[in-house]
Amino acid sequence: MSPVDKELGSPESVGRMTRRAFAWGGASAIAGVAGWKWVTSRSVEGLVPWPLRRVLELDEKVGRSIFRSGHLAPTFAASRSKMPRVNGKAGIDLELNVDAWRLQVQGPKGAQSFNLAEVKALPRFEMTTELKCIEGWSTIVQWAGARLSDLAALTGLAARDGKPGRIEPDSPDLLRFASLATPDGKYYVGLDMPSAMHPQSLLCYEMNGQPLNKYHGAPLRLAIPVKYGIKNLKQIGTLRFTDTQPADYWAERGYDWYSGH
Repeated sequence: MSPVDKELGSPESVGRMTRRAFAWGGASAIAGVAGWKWVTSRSVEGLVPWPLRRVLELDEKVGRSIFRSGHLAPTFAASRSKMPRVNGKAGIDLELNVDAWRLQVQGPKGAQSFNLAEVKALPRFEMTTELKCIEGWSTIVQWAGARLSDLAALTGLAARDGKPGRIEPDSPDLLRFASLATPDGKYYVGLDMPSAMHPQSLLCYEMNGQPLNKYHGAPLRLAIPVKYGIKNLKQIGTLRFTDTQPADYWAERGYDWYSGH
């Protein structure tokens, strides 16, 4: 063993290294605590300290930059589908009269109303995708309904000129956002228009081969597999197209407004 090796392996050198590591660890812990106190003492934007809000905004910029309308969420065999957790009842009216229910579609150029039969008259689309919760769990679900883009094309209310007809998802003729809310307005989500017009964004009236029950959003809910579950609004009452970024229930409580994955 060389003199250097002997020195490095001596009890004295081991003690010095241990004390040095302890000192560095302690300093790192103190710096971490100080940093967190600084972050949490900053002014708040939407229930989140502004440094964390800037991180969420950066996450949104990255998400928008990599999003492509032609990129589809993975699909699965229908045999793998399961009933997801209810996981939240905000805005759900278990006494809602489905026969009297109407979907109110609004835009700068007007408004239209649809009953469930009229929504079902749109081309039917089925998919089996993963419902991902921002809490970390996920469930494969089979959905059936009408594409949100087909309803937008029918009404023309997502277009700046208000004229019916299909518009490409990244067309400058499209308004910038879509807003959806429950009939009582107690739960609401905001969507960027490219995500709303994505070919897998669905106005869903069936889940796993059965009509929706009210706990899961009957008579109509949103199934949007390019977003986390907090955007998959149940029991839609209003769909509004706008150029102003709409309010979002969970974004107001500190979560990411964009919520893509």
